[in-house]
Amino acid sequence: MNFIFDLHQTMMSQKLILVYQGDFTQETTKSILAMAERNIDSSGEDSSIKRKVFNVMVEALQNIVKHSDELIDGTIHNHSAIFLIGRESTRYTIMSGNPIRKENIGPLKDKLERINSLDKEGLKDLYKEIIKNTTISDKGGAGLGFVDMARKSGDRLEYTFPEMNAEYCFFCLKVNVQRENAE
Repeated sequence: MNFIFDLHQTMMSQKLILVYQGDFTQETTKSILAMAERNIDSSGEDSSIKRKVFNVMVEALQNIVKHSDELIDGTIHNHSAIFLIGRESTRYTIMSGNPIRKENIGPLKDKLERINSLDKEGLKDLYKEIIKNTTISDKGGAGLGFVDMARKSGDRLEYTFPEMNAEYCFFCLKVNVQRENAE
């Protein structure tokens, strides 16, 4: 049972204020957002920072719900993923992780690298381009989520793809939102 203490110590050292691991649905997403909002509200955070953090959280959670690949190991784990929020003195960190088929990594990595290569004006132009030229996908997205996260955070999107097995990797995404009001 020491893992409980170890987990607590890890959460404290990583300054995590919310962690959810499991099945992600629209209902769990609403609950996670409500808990995070109460936590951030109780800290007395500036409203513009709260809006940015909340926006990034919504996009990260929608990414999990809409775009996780089902991992099948004899059973189906629909949207089995993880979502974490950390709060440090200078920033909030929104992190998520979900299974992704290896064949889907290339296009996703290309999209993330393109977004990370752009400055503020470039992100604004890409956002407008996507709105103007994109139709809604069969999964319900237009491809704006990552662009919006980069715009709201003003920072690069950090990501990795650790291997899970022969077919899947785990897409880990980290987005930092500075706590200073530098609008």
